[in-house]
Amino acid sequence: MTVKRRDFTAAALMALAGAGPARALADTGGDKPVRIAMLLYPGMTALDVVGPQALLAGLAGDSLHLVAKGAGAVLSDTGLSLVATATFDTCPRDLDVLFVPGGDGTPDQMRDEATLAFLRDRASRAAWVTSVCTGSLILGAAGLLTGYRATSHWCVRDAVLPLLGAIPVDERVVFDRDRITAAGVSAGLDFALALAARLRDADYARTSQLVAEYAPQPPFSAGTPIGAGPVVTERAEAILKGLVAGSRAAASGIAGR
Repeated sequence: MTVKRRDFTAAALMALAGAGPARALADTGGDKPVRIAMLLYPGMTALDVVGPQALLAGLAGDSLHLVAKGAGAVLSDTGLSLVATATFDTCPRDLDVLFVPGGDGTPDQMRDEATLAFLRDRASRAAWVTSVCTGSLILGAAGLLTGYRATSHWCVRDAVLPLLGAIPVDERVVFDRDRITAAGVSAGLDFALALAARLRDADYARTSQLVAEYAPQPPFSAGTPIGAGPVVTERAEAILKGLVAGSRAAASGIAGR
């Protein structure tokens, strides 16, 4: 029998709780699997999805759904495709976690009524409504962050989130009631560990972190504008210019309604 990495991770985490491997493969975490829906859309950032998915899959088992308008491959903003396993119609109505990634396709999704309607519907019953990177702008466009403290990628956090009724916060992961938002791309790993600790406990999350050997030692301290300095920040802003302009325009249109 071939043991999938997801099942191996689940078994390792269940060992922490004192359960046997057989039970671990069938029922992660000692409770029923967590029901998770992760939105896919053209132009998403694949790592926004893949990082959290890798750390949360052991909690969800077969209850983790990659959701798009239509089933099948969805192209990311770097050309990598992810495969949707459910559609807006087939995604379970009741969820524990609703998740939205960011990416270059964010402005289009901020204007997409079918996507926004899906998010509003599932969010109305979800225990946690969550995002990574500019995914928070999509939540905001759906009216799901009004009055909430939230974060996003640094390039849009302070300029665009307020247009959507959110209160911008310069933090890696922000909890406000049943909303969880994370900063840009790599913050998805921190988000997933923080959420896992809430869904199970801190030792569960620590074990998941160790299984993934998540012990970052980046070769440069350039992950924020302050750390990167003005020259590198200017280069990054040039790359992100289209995303910022598109997101601002979409948010301004929503605010003007």
